[in-house]
This record gives sequence, structure tokens and C-alpha cells, in this order.
Amino acid sequence: MQRDKLYEESAVSKRSQKESKLYTAFFVMAMIFFVLAAILLFFSFNDIVNVVNNEKASSTEKALYIVIRIGFVVSLVLIGLLFFLLKNRFNVSYDYIYVDDEVRFTKVFNGKRRKYITTVTMENLLRIGYCDKPSYQNALRELRGKKPCILTPNKTPAEEKFFVYLLVNTSMERKMYVIECRKEMLEYLVFAAGRNKWVSE
Repeated sequence: MQRDKLYEESAVSKRSQKESKLYTAFFVMAMIFFVLAAILLFFSFNDIVNVVNNEKASSTEKALYIVIRIGFVVSLVLIGLLFFLLKNRFNVSYDYIYVDDEVRFTKVFNGKRRKYITTVTMENLLRIGYCDKPSYQNALRELRGKKPCILTPNKTPAEEKFFVYLLVNTSMERKMYVIECRKEMLEYLVFAAGRNKWVSE
């Protein structure tokens, strides 16, 4: 069977529409707090200068005033940073790209920003199988307590998809990647790695 040298598939969250709105909401909240921090810092600058130049105020009062004003600014920045970081928990998807006998995994945030994760070559692939079969538990034991890397945002596979594990041998240790893919992607991987690495049960 002739196969293309390139095949791409994505594991998208089943709640992507709702999570996209949450991502945007958290991003907007982060920007609001950053802007508030900038405004407060701008107005605080003159106030701090006036307090420092006030001869009637003691050094303790001056220091306390400065700490309080800067503390408010820092608090707003930290809250904004928290919202900015938490937004990446929503609308996460994963891309699997098979090309030239290797599969590349990429994490995608809100369908735009991409973060490369790793590349698995077929020669380093030890075993492929379904996550709902006994072979998955056997493969887990080979990790010696280490957790597999889950490369899907879903807890259950989408329609016409399966959870598949890839047991990989690296120069340092064995790793496992769990992906959510269609039969086509699975066939590409099995065909490239060799049927002897496929475990059906």
C-alpha cells in the first residue's frame, strides 16, 4: 500500500468552543490588571516624589508610603500574571505530524501559539497499542513508576478516535506517549515502525 510521506492529525478538546471563550476572558482580565498596574504606577510616581520631598514626614512614614504604593502595583501585576498563565489551561490541542519515518508532537494554545514537545523516530519506537488493552498496563510497568506523557486534552477519545500509547526507548530511559488519533494515523505509525511492534491486546 502506497502511503504519503506526510500525514497530520490533531487532538482537539471536545469543549474547544467554550474553552476558547474562557481563554479570551482570562487574557482580557490579565490585560486589564496590567493596564491598571501601569496607570497606578504612573500616578504613584508623582505622589512618591512629593512624599519623599515632604520635610514634615518622617523617614518611616515615607518608607511605609512607598512600600504600600509599590505593593499595590506589584499585586496588580501578579494578579495579571496569574490570569495570563492560567489562560493556557484552556483550549489546548495537540498536533501529530508524521513525516519521514518520524512523528513530531506539538502543543497548540488556543489554535495559535505552538510549542514543540518532541520527535519520536520509528527506530526508537518499541511498542504501539491501545490504551484500553492489557498491554498498556504491561508497558506502564516498564516505566518504573514514571508517568506517561499525555498528548491529548480529552479524558475520553472523540468519535472515530482511539487512545494509543507509544512506548519509546531513548538514550537515557524509556518513555511513553499517549495520543488520541484516528485509524489512519495508527496505520501510518504501525506501517513505519513495523507490525512486530504493534500489540493488539
